Amino acid sequence: MNWFENEEFWREFFPALFPAECFSQAEEQVSQILALTNCGGQSVLDLCCGPGRHALAFARRGFKVTGVDLSPYLLFRAQERASLLGVSVEWVMEDMRHFHTKNAFDLACNMTKSFGYFEDETENLSVLRNVWESLKSGGTFLIDTVGKEIFARKWQSVFSTDYSDGSVLLQRSQVRDDWCRVSNDWILLKKDRFHRFTYQHSIYAGRELKERLLAIGFEEVQLFGDLKGAPYGMDATRLIAVARK
Repeated sequence: MNWFENEEFWREFFPALFPAECFSQAEEQVSQILALTNCGGQSVLDLCCGPGRHALAFARRGFKVTGVDLSPYLLFRAQERASLLGVSVEWVMEDMRHFHTKNAFDLACNMTKSFGYFEDETENLSVLRNVWESLKSGGTFLIDTVGKEIFARKWQSVFSTDYSDGSVLLQRSQVRDDWCRVSNDWILLKKDRFHRFTYQHSIYAGRELKERLLAIGFEEVQLFGDLKGAPYGMDATRLIAVARK
């Protein structure tokens, strides 16, 4: 079983991965996405939507939104929150290597380091190809991740995070495959219990990500250092790629 198919991982680490404040932050992030992409359409794809943070923020603005994720648990949490907010989103349980709907969306987003799950790079490229096919002509794709340059600058092999409920998350990271992949060992301590999982993901330099998007067929790719549109330079906090079909 691949790590991202393990429902226990998403259940146990949900509070650490999706703290309450990240839902309120999504509202501002969606405003920044709309300004950065200059999206003029109404149909939005949130790929690897998780519990629906950004999908719901788009829907509250009146967009027609499709949220795609492989985890039944995360989609359940997304629908639960949608019901509380009284908004409608099309939730689709599907592997991002396979999901595509030809010429369906004006805007597609892949947020918070949800690209690069697969060790076989051809599978990561298939995700980009699926998005390209799913966008309308002139549509825009935004990827939000941590660039290799940022990762190297802020590298820590071991660090911990304390949470308000008293739990502690220990994270240990190891670079693999000539700085192409990162292996992460997470240990969550909850009172007298602990949960341990290992997951891996690919990391990309700005140029590497841009070249992949252009090779798939995107006409124009711009890189930014955050969702506000800062340059992708020494002060970048994120790698934001905006690709236009």
